[in-house]
Amino acid sequence: MCLDVICHIRVVKVMASQVCKRMDLVCQRMLNQGFLKVERYHNLCQKQVKAQLPRRESERRNHSLARHADILAAVETRLSLLNMTFMKYVDSNLCCFIPGKVIDEIYRVLRYVNSTKAPQRAHEVLQELRDISSMAMEYFDEKIVPILKRKLPGSDVSGRLIAAAPVPGPSAALTTMQLFSKQNPSRQEVTKLQQQIKTNGAGVTVLRREISELRTKVQEQQKQLQDQDQKLLEQTQIIGEQNARLAELERKLREVMESTVGDSSRPAPSEETPRKRKKGVESIGSLRKSKRLRNNK
Repeated sequence: MCLDVICHIRVVKVMASQVCKRMDLVCQRMLNQGFLKVERYHNLCQKQVKAQLPRRESERRNHSLARHADILAAVETRLSLLNMTFMKYVDSNLCCFIPGKVIDEIYRVLRYVNSTKAPQRAHEVLQELRDISSMAMEYFDEKIVPILKRKLPGSDVSGRLIAAAPVPGPSAALTTMQLFSKQNPSRQEVTKLQQQIKTNGAGVTVLRREISELRTKVQEQQKQLQDQDQKLLEQTQIIGEQNARLAELERKLREVMESTVGDSSRPAPSEETPRKRKKGVESIGSLRKSKRLRNNK
């Protein structure tokens, strides 16, 4: 049975006012265990992928498991956000991990990553998970958290701390821990606060790492764009030179064709011209001979 169905069973039981406490507790336990199990399953998948990736960051980007690692890193961020939103109240036994559909979607993504050699891009695979998890966290913060805060064991202490306005002067520099010590909170409350601070710190670390990775990717893309612009400029220059050469060749070809056409249009020399010249020479020679004969006489 999927965890989304278990979540709907709890809702239907409450709406019908037929709440079986034992059934409700079983569903809550299954939802909480489902979230913890999906965290462990994600850690296992991430370890397996990281073990196959090279150590150099430059080689990881071109590796066949690069998209697997990106998807698992994004799922890790979602799990951290869900942990910070729900587990504080789950650990206090005020509620259970309510959005079972989110757990089912995380399982679907992880199984898809394990079974696919060439997955799609991270934003395409995680679109549904981001949508439903964001809606679940927003609804929980807006509708359910105000009710649960009244049931917190340290709600009276936190209320007094919020209501106490800081007085200007040295007392305004008192830290939160000093105020808690004045109100004498229990060790359990302090421990929970410390755990929450650690969880928040882990989430901030994950977000910073994602931001640094995104900045690196943006810088790489900008560098690629610059290289492409340089190549485009070089190609444009080469094309201009080739166009100039083609124009020169066309001009020379046109001149050759015009000269060929001019030569062909001239009249061809007649074949009878040499014969006429020979006859003229013979006639002139005969005239000279006749003159010589007359002079001799």
